[in-house]
Amino acid sequence: MMTSLENPLHWRLMEAGDLASVSAVAKEVHPEFPEDDAVFLNRLVLYENGSYVLENGSTIIGYAVTHPWKSFNIPALNTVLSALPEHSDTYYIHDIALLGAARGSGAAGKIISIVASHALVSGFKTMSLVAVNGSSGFWEKQGFEVANRPDLEPKLKTYSDDACFMLRQLHLPHACVR
Repeated sequence: MMTSLENPLHWRLMEAGDLASVSAVAKEVHPEFPEDDAVFLNRLVLYENGSYVLENGSTIIGYAVTHPWKSFNIPALNTVLSALPEHSDTYYIHDIALLGAARGSGAAGKIISIVASHALVSGFKTMSLVAVNGSSGFWEKQGFEVANRPDLEPKLKTYSDDACFMLRQLHLPHACVR
């Protein structure tokens, strides 16, 4: 499913009609972390303002799935949620996946900025995620820090041996003082 970048890349909110393309991207990018199509639909239905697709023209070449969640409570992989927590206190990045053609384009940084702005406007003070596949260095460049918590180790191992929980503090932009 390799696509050349002939058109400008554009992030937009995901729609139900995008799910087949999102599933195809997930299968290519994350073969070792398979998730059923029902998981993507579930997150879209539970929090429609947190799921995005990356388009190159009319072709979807990436996605991001995010939603409110509870701090230091890691959702299990490939699990349909019955509801989002009532008193969510962090904005959780479930997944960001980009096909090879989009990597290095700045698209990942752009969606993280979009998601961080959304989280801040929605009243969250932190964003959190589980980093896998040695991606913690990328996330650190995006302002995330590893949260070493022994109580999370058993659940992190269900993701992968190198999985780590990461947290980013959100701050209002500094106002100019005259």
